[in-house]
Amino acid sequence: MKRKLGVISLGCPRNLVDAESIVGRIDGGIYSVVDDIRQAEIALVNTCAFIEDAKRESIDAILDLIELKKEGRLKKIIVCGCLAQRYKDLYKELPEVDAFVGAPHLDRGTSRFALTPGHYAYLKICEGCLNNCSYCIIPAIKGRLTSLDEESVIRKVKYFNRKKISELNIIGQDITAFGMDVSGKSLLPGLLKKILDNSGSIGWIRLLYLNPERVNNELLGLIGSEDRICKYIDLPIQHINDRILKLMNRKVTKKMLVKLIGKIRKLIPGVSLRTSLIAGFPSETDKEFRELLDFVREMRFERLGVFIYSREEGTRAYSFKGQVNPKLKQERFDAIMKEQQSVSAFLNSGMMHKKIRVLIEEKQADIYIGRSQADAPEVDGLVYVRSARPLKPGDFAEVEITDTFEYDLAGETI
Repeated sequence: MKRKLGVISLGCPRNLVDAESIVGRIDGGIYSVVDDIRQAEIALVNTCAFIEDAKRESIDAILDLIELKKEGRLKKIIVCGCLAQRYKDLYKELPEVDAFVGAPHLDRGTSRFALTPGHYAYLKICEGCLNNCSYCIIPAIKGRLTSLDEESVIRKVKYFNRKKISELNIIGQDITAFGMDVSGKSLLPGLLKKILDNSGSIGWIRLLYLNPERVNNELLGLIGSEDRICKYIDLPIQHINDRILKLMNRKVTKKMLVKLIGKIRKLIPGVSLRTSLIAGFPSETDKEFRELLDFVREMRFERLGVFIYSREEGTRAYSFKGQVNPKLKQERFDAIMKEQQSVSAFLNSGMMHKKIRVLIEEKQADIYIGRSQADAPEVDGLVYVRSARPLKPGDFAEVEITDTFEYDLAGETI
């Protein structure tokens, strides 16, 4: 009889790909994967340790598994990923865990195990990072940039193409850096052309995490001209004040970012821009924060996320003077989110009666739930769809928007 294996993947989609790879390497003749961790004999949890909240979530998940083990439901617990990679002495604090395994290397093979729904997938094309932002622990955990070889990338693309998935999400800590470890320059545009040539049965291709330093005209031209590449650019800028950007070791300025955003919107009409910001970076003054808040109001990003600055040991920013107190960091976070809520509601109101293509995810009661090109899985808004004809996950539907909300849309099939 096969032993029952339960899998928990925490953190970003890159971690999810790692979890798929780990499970995919396990002998299927010995183990069967179960959906409910409480039904498992062996639990594998892939952890995140990027910021304090992620570490806390990972520890809580491990403690929950330890309780199941004490109750006799679980026989073994395996902890892998970033938390295990970062903290080598965890075994001393958590003796109930049977094995700690660090973050895996890039997988050149194609895992037949998926933690995503069958109609979309993630393809990680690089690991690690070369940016060395002062607040970020990722290079210490994942190491320097390593790009997956082109042959392996295309082999994975062909696999997903045979499955005729509806959406392929190209991911990495910074996919614009793809190839820089071997050639000294970004090879992403050339890789994307080959991906397109080998993915005729895939509906959408989405690019996640583009570093503003390396977004060039060739890449923007490709996104703008290829119908199957989502008109969605995830461009983390973190801040807009020049002094803070320099402290963060971000190699851009406010002037450069404003110019780039203008160029993106000019070259890709109808583009949805997502960015991420950090609230409460060390020594951030009230005036510098107001500059950031004004920028959010003026730029009107279609999608925006905010992190409260997390002081991480092992980073340069850990020892920076002027650490902002937690209460003020929370207030600044709340102010940005409130402003973005207004921006999002205003932009969504402009979608009324427009016709958009929606990827159907699931059905709940008599409503279908889907996503537009402007919405990445798990992180962005939803489109609630009424349809007189039956739809299934993975279907594309033409939808007329009949109602708008702060972050989501509603409509009917045409």
